[in-house]
Amino acid sequence: MFGKGSRLYSIFAMKCPRCHEGDVFETHNPYKKMTAIKETCSHCGLRYEKEMGFFYGAMYVSYMLNIALFVTSVVAYFILLDQYISGTLLMVIYVSLTVVLMPVYYRLSRTIWLNFFNSYAPEKRGTK
Repeated sequence: MFGKGSRLYSIFAMKCPRCHEGDVFETHNPYKKMTAIKETCSHCGLRYEKEMGFFYGAMYVSYMLNIALFVTSVVAYFILLDQYISGTLLMVIYVSLTVVLMPVYYRLSRTIWLNFFNSYAPEKRGTK
């Protein structure tokens, strides 16, 4: 499920969606150089940004990820934590999580967006 050849591998390992070898970002740490995305895959030569503004669609994916965090927080509050913490504290925790996870969401949304438009093609590996 998470092995090479699956979209989930490409997304969570932040690898090229076509060859699953090259890294999409310059560093592995999302808190250092958060926005430093490579222009092309170092292994297969896939151009990541197809046209100017290609990654604007990744904002919708990031929004979806943030909504998933919010829904999870609210459900956990009403099911597990209702009697232990206040709603105000829940919102403070949620906003703090959103700020801390922003670099991770940024990178995940871009790799998810790349995987919408590119599929795994092992026969193109190594061809620049």
